Formats: sequence, structure tokens, C-alpha cells
Amino acid sequence: GNPLPLLLQTLADPYEDFMYHHLQYYGYFKGQRGSLPNSATQQHLWKKTPRHQLHGSFGERENLIPDTLQREKLLWPTCLPSAGRAQIESVSRGSLMLSSPLLRTRQLIYNELDDVNPRLQEPRELFPFFSGKGPLQAPRWPIECEVIKESIRHIEWVPPQPEYFYQSTGNEEVPEIVGEEKGTVVYQLESEGSYFTSSRVGGKRGMIKELAVPLQGPEDHTLLFESRFESGNLQKAVRVGTYEYELTLRTDLYTNKHTQWFYFRVQNTRKDTTYRFTIVNLLKPKSLYAAGMKPLMYSQLDASTHSIGWRREGSEIKYYKSNADDGQQPFYCLTWTVQFPHDQDTCFFAHFYPYTYTDLQCYLLSVANNPTQSQFCKLRTLCRSLAGNTVYLLTITNPSRSPQEAAAKKAVVLSARVHPGESNGSWIMNGFLDFILSDSPDAQLLRDVFVFKVVPMLNPDGVIVGNYRCSLAGRDLNRRYKTVLKESFPCVWYTRNMIQRLLEEREVLLYCDFHGHSRKNNIFLYGCNNNNRKYWLHERVFPLMLSKNAPDKFSFHSCNFKVQKCKEGTGRVVMWRMGILNSYTMESTFGGSTLGSKRDTHFTIEDLKSLGYHVCDTLLDFCDPDQAKFTQCLAELKELLQQEIHKKFNQLGQDIDLEGNWSDISLSDIESSTSGSDSSLSDGLPVHLLNIEDEVNQKKFKKKKKKMLQTRKQRTKQYQKNHLMRKFKLTEDAPEKAGFTSTLQKQPTFFKNLENSTSVMKHEKPKLNEVLLLPDSVTQSKKPGFTVPCSPKKSTNSSQEPAPGMKPNWPRTIYAATKTGRGAMVAYPSLHIYTYP
Repeated sequence: GNPLPLLLQTLADPYEDFMYHHLQYYGYFKGQRGSLPNSATQQHLWKKTPRHQLHGSFGERENLIPDTLQREKLLWPTCLPSAGRAQIESVSRGSLMLSSPLLRTRQLIYNELDDVNPRLQEPRELFPFFSGKGPLQAPRWPIECEVIKESIRHIEWVPPQPEYFYQSTGNEEVPEIVGEEKGTVVYQLESEGSYFTSSRVGGKRGMIKELAVPLQGPEDHTLLFESRFESGNLQKAVRVGTYEYELTLRTDLYTNKHTQWFYFRVQNTRKDTTYRFTIVNLLKPKSLYAAGMKPLMYSQLDASTHSIGWRREGSEIKYYKSNADDGQQPFYCLTWTVQFPHDQDTCFFAHFYPYTYTDLQCYLLSVANNPTQSQFCKLRTLCRSLAGNTVYLLTITNPSRSPQEAAAKKAVVLSARVHPGESNGSWIMNGFLDFILSDSPDAQLLRDVFVFKVVPMLNPDGVIVGNYRCSLAGRDLNRRYKTVLKESFPCVWYTRNMIQRLLEEREVLLYCDFHGHSRKNNIFLYGCNNNNRKYWLHERVFPLMLSKNAPDKFSFHSCNFKVQKCKEGTGRVVMWRMGILNSYTMESTFGGSTLGSKRDTHFTIEDLKSLGYHVCDTLLDFCDPDQAKFTQCLAELKELLQQEIHKKFNQLGQDIDLEGNWSDISLSDIESSTSGSDSSLSDGLPVHLLNIEDEVNQKKFKKKKKKMLQTRKQRTKQYQKNHLMRKFKLTEDAPEKAGFTSTLQKQPTFFKNLENSTSVMKHEKPKLNEVLLLPDSVTQSKKPGFTVPCSPKKSTNSSQEPAPGMKPNWPRTIYAATKTGRGAMVAYPSLHIYTYP
């Protein structure tokens, strides 16, 4: 009774013949008899049939996950169009076939007469992404996590008035921690295992337990807590008074630390009653809550009746050291009081504006459904996370007229949410994508000039389970970019691999990873000092330009460019070592601004989105062929550096004339460390992964050792390369020997020998920072009607910023896309470069 052999007899297309054999072998094909007519007689229908997408995951096999992706439940978000839902509801669960009787191949291109043209489509990646009319992949949770069935969604809203920081009175109450011995536990999660084993859609099997205490009647005022939803985090709630609660946050899964992010729901509220909440197990000695930051609150009744979303709420806010101590590390407490706006309301509290994995998928689905945006934004699956969730990769660039023009484009790489609790990174990314995918003339120009590679959510597992810093491996992924353990840290391994391949085919002008910061206000960048005198201070030009374009949000004074040993595994430093000169971590505060017109106010979603626009605007300034802006910024940077050097020597009690050789000073010596960052020291690998890393390293070494040149062409090429290198070395050795003795002399702490400072570091590519001249075929005028949510205004805090004032009126000069001092770029063939049809 197997209908498959009869079905295959009707297929005339050899590609389909191969695919059905392939799918049957791996157990994916579940088509029924008669589900496909003869493909040779149906080519006319295929031409007019919408593009179809196979359901299931045949991008990779998940041998370690018992609940296979074929059996996944499908997520039906509100963002899915009704037409798409109707089509998908007709599909049987687990089937690979859509309701259409046809499965169209996408390998062949049809001409105007509906005849088959034996020309293949553009190459595609192996992993499929969701169809524009298909369902989203439901989030996969560790099997020990209970997940409620309700869908939690919030509206976006911008408060009409600025939300100012809380002004401390100095008389705030400091409640003593009572604990469950004297209080009543009203909510508590079960503890998870010691390490991740497997995952499934919906998390733990079986009935969902009701964790909140049952109410005794209508007069029972006990709040009902819940956090078992996407990105939620609350471990325990203890009622210590009629309207007072002590809250314990859940540590990152499979760790015993990283308590910062919170996001939970309360029900059974009473209007005009003062409630007190105290989080009792925070770990950081310093926090923006001590500097006026308020928690966020969301009222479901306000959202449904008045379209009011997240807002800053709270009084009597105090951040202090706890009197309770577990004997290992001190705890810190955050306490605040609040009044709910309605009786019997459902409210949420959060550390920052949540941005979930489902939010991202809904956004990407809207891009896939947009016929214009989908022409220049290609969605691919970079990899699957440890739990099997998709890590998406977007490639954004306008179609090129020729392969040579495509190969000449430089690349920009952007990523976010490697730390899952830093949702501000997603909002900046959201603003960037809104602008770069728009029809603004500036956006079109950027797409003409660059290839953007965007990974909008690097750590989907951590985002889903409500972690603050780690993945399900229990480790900070932003210390693992040098890892060889692809299976344990797939998200960062595949990201680094993607960038390595990108560097082989084109220059990468800029890399930036979006983060959040819990101890400093404003937005700022961490970069990497460049010791090559030819490009001295060039890595600071982009941040300085950004501070000019967004003077009320971005603080150049807070930027830091020192490379510390403990940061060697971060994305910023690893990409810099790989040759990307402008490699940055963007830190966005959880609080707000201390600058200009936005001084002492919290950042809103719109503020963060506007910074995504400013990144695009600054890219155009940075690559303007008229180098006046670049030169002006370099001059300002040198002046600022001279002031820093004088300040440093004054602190040491020394007086020095820097007229002659001040530029030879090592920047690392005068710059403080980034200890103010939200950095976490590497914990090392979990015990069960230590041996695996050693084995992988040994195999890698053996493979390198056994590698032999196999062809005469390869041997000849290697011989010529070695011969040229020897000749080059001989010409270099002569002048170097003359200065060898002086090089050995002990140098002052702050100075470098001229010969050393002019030498090029191995990890740097001098060509990376050449100014990219823009094509003259595109006008530079801003699109009428495209408004920036927060226009830059003059900063009132002139002591903090090096160049306050309105954004300089820098005209953009347009020339042909050629490079100064270089000939036309030679086009090298590459599998990754193609012209979109």
C-alpha cells in the first residue's frame, strides 16, 4: 500500500525524481496518492502558482533532540495575515505538502511564453526560512520549562511627555528582608536541571500547574504572579505584608548568577492602593536605579481602552545592599512603590521594553510579505541554536548591474542580542532596519554602496527563556567568539565563520554589535585602538561623527578604545583581530540621557529606533568622498588627545612639552579600562565540554599537519609566493638592522619608538579605512517627509562632549565609485557574489 512508487512513475523532472527519493530516504516525504499530477503536463500551472515552502526542518538533522522538528506545533501570531492562515489551516500537521496540488520546483526559470528555460535560479542557502504565507516556527524551550498557553503581546507607544528620572529625597524606606520564614510564598518556579539536555515546542510535557496561590474570595487582595511566558523572569514572590512583596529573580538557566533582567505579570490589582515590591537577589554593587532610573509598567486595560503602552512608574525607589547573605556573594536589593491605575487589571513589570523572539519573527514576516523590500532583503537561516531555534541572517543590498559591481561593494556587519536581557539592542536594530529597508534616497544610496549582513538576534534561546546574559550552555556567548565548539556555541561560531567568508570576498568597513548597559547613561561605543601610524585615531572618527549627529543621546566622552586581555573573546576584539579596523560594541543605557535637550529623561522606544537611523546617517558622512568632515574630526581628535595627555601628566606631577613627539604616545597607556562596562569574566567551559574542546583542537592540528598540496598548479603557486616573500624580506632587513640597537633600548612608559609605531600590526589591513566614494547616479537630497523622530539639538552639557552643537552642515559630494590612489577593483569570481534577477 505504498503510493510512492506509482507517484514517481508520473514524474518527468529528474530533479524532482531525485528529491523525492532523497526525502523518502530521510523520512520526510508523507505525500498521499494522487497529490501530484504529472509535472510535465503541469508546467503552465506552475508558472502561475504562488511560491511554496516546504514545512519541517530539512536544513539539518537534530539527532540529539528527541522531539523532531517535523512534529513541531505551528505558531499562529496575530501578525500572520488571515489569508495565510486560511491556506495553512488546510495543511495536515507534519505534512510536507501545502493545500495546493502542486509542488513547484524553484530551480528552473520560465520565460514570457511559459516555456522552460534551462537556466538555473540564483544559488540559495541550504537552510529554508519561513514562507511569506507560511507559519512562524514556534519557540523551542528546554524540556524542563513550563510555559503557559496564553499569547503575551504588547502595543508600541511613545509617551507624549518626557519621562524624567526619579529624584531621590534621601528619606526612602529601606525594607528589611523578611524571607519566606516570616512571609507567605505566593509564587515559585520549580528548579531546572544542571545543564541543557533537549528541547521541544511548548516546553515541559503534561498539564501546566497553577503556581499562583488560589484566592479565598473577592475580598482576597493577594496579587497573582506569572512569568512562564516568552522572555519572562521571576523565580519567587513572597507576600510579607498586605500590599508588600519580596521578589526573587531566576538566575540564567544552568548558572547561579546573572540576575538583572525581570519581566513578570500581576493580576487581581486594586486601584489607588500603594504596593511595594522589593527584588532581593541582584548582584551588581552599582545600578542606574540608584541614579534615578524607574522600572517599566504596562496596564492591559490602559492598552485596550486608551492605547497606552509601557511607561516608567515608581516612587520611593532605592537600590541598596541586602542584610541577607548566603556566605558566598553579597546581594543587592531594588525596592519601589507603585499604584495601579485600575481594579482587577492585568499589569506587567519589566527591566526594559521587552522584545521577544516572536516579535522578531513577526517583523521578518512583514519584510518577507513586502514585495518591494523582499527584492533587496534576502532572509536566510544562519544556523540553529542549541535548542533548535532559528538564527536569522539578513543580506540587504540593491541589485547590482553586473557581478563586477557587486564585488566592488564593501560590507557592513551588524548584530544584536548576544546578551538576551539587553533588549535595547533589538530596538536600535529595529530602527536601523526600518530605515535601511525604506524608500528614502539615503537608504537607497546605502544599499547601492554597501552589502549589509545583519544578525538581528544572536541568542534566541536566551531571549526565549528570559536569561540576562547567557545561552543554554550556561556561558556568556560574547566571550566565546574564538571557540572551536561549533555544536555547543553554534550562534557565535557560525557568525564568525560567516564574517571570515565575507572577508575573503570583500572589505568589511564596519562591524558593530548592539548591547545594553546597566550602570552608565547615554549611548556610546567601545572600539579597538589602532597602532598603525598611517591610520592613527581613525577608529575614533565614526564614534565622533555619531556624537555630532545625535548629540542628545550619544556620548563620545563615554567611548573607550582600550583592548583588555579579558575581552579577547568578544565579538569586537575577535573581528578586529580578523582585520576589521572599525570594530565596535555599541552600548545603550537601560536608563536615559544626561545630554542636551533630553537631559535627565528616560529613553523611549522611539529614541532607540532613532539611533538606528543615526547609524545609517553617520555611515554616509563617514564615507563621503569629500574628506573635509573626516579631516575635521581627526583634527578634533588630536586636540582632545593632547588634552588627555596633559591631564595624565598633571596627575603624575610631571610637566612635559609634547610639541615634537606627542603623537608617538601609546593610546592604551593614557586610556582607562572598560571596567565600567557590563563585562563578565569568562567562567571557562562547563566541565562536560572541557574534554570535547581538547579533542577538537587535536583533530584540527592533525588535519593541518596532514594537509598536502595535491596539484602541480598549487605547488607552483606556493613556490612563487614564498619566493616573493623572501625577496621582500631581504629588502626590508637592511634598514631594520640599522635601527636594531636603538630599538633594544628601554623606552619611557608613555612613548613608543618611531620604528615600532610605524610598523603594521599583523591583524590590520591598511586598505580597510580608505574612504569609499559614492556613485554619482544617486542624488543625496533627503527624501521629503522622512523625519527623524528625535532631531539633534544643541547639547547643554558642553563639558561632557568634545563637539557640542547642532549637527554640522556637512555637504555630501558625489563622485563616481572609485577609490583614491587605487585603480579599479579587480573582480574575483566568488560563489557568494551574484546579481539578483
